[in-house]
Amino acid sequence: MRYSLRQLEVFLACAHFQNVSRAADTLKMSQSAASASLKEFEQQFSVRLFERTGKRLRLNEQGRQLWPRAEELLARAHELERALIAQGELGHLKVGATLTIGNYIAVGIMARYIAEERGASVDLEVANTAAIVRSVQSFELDLGLIEGELHHADLELIPWRADELVVFCAPEHPLANRRQLSDEDLCAATWILRETGSGTRQTFERAMNGLLSRLSILLELQHTEAIKRAVEARLGISCLSRVSLTEALKRGTLVELKVPQRDFSREFFFTLHRQKYRSVGIKRWIDLCCQTG
Repeated sequence: MRYSLRQLEVFLACAHFQNVSRAADTLKMSQSAASASLKEFEQQFSVRLFERTGKRLRLNEQGRQLWPRAEELLARAHELERALIAQGELGHLKVGATLTIGNYIAVGIMARYIAEERGASVDLEVANTAAIVRSVQSFELDLGLIEGELHHADLELIPWRADELVVFCAPEHPLANRRQLSDEDLCAATWILRETGSGTRQTFERAMNGLLSRLSILLELQHTEAIKRAVEARLGISCLSRVSLTEALKRGTLVELKVPQRDFSREFFFTLHRQKYRSVGIKRWIDLCCQTG
């Protein structure tokens, strides 16, 4: 074999950081050793994988084509190493989840995964759909749990479970006693919404098609708990996943508003890079998620 796994590690770190020094720090190498490894890798095959501008590296077309293949090969090598050392332990998993899923579903799945799988560990990143998708695309995450649909040539989208958004208000709000809201009521209300780029906002805008330009939006907030507190303070009404509202609706601190003429249904999805190797850990995580659905 004309290349080493270490050379692949250096190449991937340089592709991620676009800088040899940062790549070397991550791999606990000297800068000179990392530079030499990358140079030797390119010279062995008479190729250039990066365009170099000062200290910055930028993948060229050959480098972009190699990136997912190298990621897959290295993932397989790491899994083999873990299997040989730990006799099948699942190792480390990097999972991203959107805010609704991360705060209300994923932590429980993570606890079960770690408890059931000897030696397993999980890094859980919680962010909005757009951020999770970017991290999966760049191989920073093994897989993502998202609440927004996407169409990207590099990513695979796998349906997981059904969900729905709920329009809600404080018990003292003037709309709280209405049997259902009309489109006129929706346009007259003051809204507190999730930020653009979130899956919740995407579903809300789809459901409100034809009314968006007429809505009065007071606040756009990133966190569901902040939105719930603002609604409880009677600053306006909102629309969030039923998953995030279950306890508040039971306690009566928030009240569901019926909007039968609007479709707030949606799905949660798994998203993975098409070139990502489906390790034992990834498959087991997906299995546990489906058991909670």
